[in-house]
Order: sequence, then C-alpha cells, then structure tokens
Amino acid sequence: MMTNNRYHFSELLQDSPVIAAVKNDEGLEKALASDCAAIFLLYGTILNIASLVEHAKQGDKLVFVHTDLIEGLTGKDISVDFIAQNTRADGIISTRINLIRHAKDLGLITIQRFFLLDSLSFENVRKQSSYADAVDILPGTMPRVTARLSQKIRQPIIASGLIVDKQDIMSALSAGALAVSTTSESLWFV
Repeated sequence: MMTNNRYHFSELLQDSPVIAAVKNDEGLEKALASDCAAIFLLYGTILNIASLVEHAKQGDKLVFVHTDLIEGLTGKDISVDFIAQNTRADGIISTRINLIRHAKDLGLITIQRFFLLDSLSFENVRKQSSYADAVDILPGTMPRVTARLSQKIRQPIIASGLIVDKQDIMSALSAGALAVSTTSESLWFV
C-alpha cells in the first residue's frame, strides 16, 4: 500500500462509515452482500486466512485482518510478514504496537485497537497511536470520550464494540469518529 491507498481508505470510510466486522463464514457472505466498503476479518486460521481475504477482495471490499484473533499467528513481526506475503489484505488490526509498526513498514494500512477502560488507557491511546493510520476504540458507545479523543490525536477514529443500533452509529459519528465497526449484521445495511 502506498500513501494514496491510505488516503483512499479515509475517503472510502467518509462515504461508507459502517464497517462489517465479520466473525464467521455466514457473516462474511452477508458482509459481501452489504453496502459496507470495508470488512474487518475477526476470525480464521493461518490455514484459511488467505482464502477468506481473497473471497472478500472478490467482493470489491477493503479487507483488514485482525492479527490478534487469527489462530496460528503470534504477536511477533513474522505474523505480519505472513499476512503481507500470503494474502491480498489491505491492512491489519492489532492491539500490538510492534505489529502496527512492522505492518506500516511493509506498506499495509494499520489500525491499532485500544480498549478504553479508564483515564490511563485513554492517555495510552494518545501516547501509543502515533504509528497507526487509524485508531479503533472499544467500546464505541462513548460519544463524549470519542469527542475528547478526537481532539487529542491526529489519526481517524473508528468506534467499535457494543454498536447495536442506528443511534449508536449516529452518536459515534457525531462525536468525531470517522467510522464504526460492528458485528451487528442488520447495521451493515443502514
């Protein structure tokens, strides 16, 4: 991926701010039928991730592999090497800064996931997100926190987790999130 693909990613999310977070084969088929422009693959193994990515790419979607959730991958850089060399994924999602740095060096779009539990974890987003192209915060149903965070970091924010209805989507977007990621399949069609 080159810089223009990172720009394309942001532009695409502005036009299509709901991301299909897929956790099984049935969900992948529904995501492919949806208007969502991007898919977060939250499942798979080292044996089938390339075919899952390929199937999603045939649906003309941006595809991001959550490396922390793929069976057989580790928290080491070689996992990113594997994704970059053996799949057509556009990027990765990870909580691990070393994977984010390495993926960025390889030209992948990077999304760093943070779990916001308290003020310390809020500060960690500001301190540790400098390498990521986007920041994914969980839970995504905290519009006041999203608004504060959007003033503290330069990266676009994706709100994820506990997004269950259209109001959650609208609240997150109004608070400054560029997009939302949800496993609620009915929201992929709003």
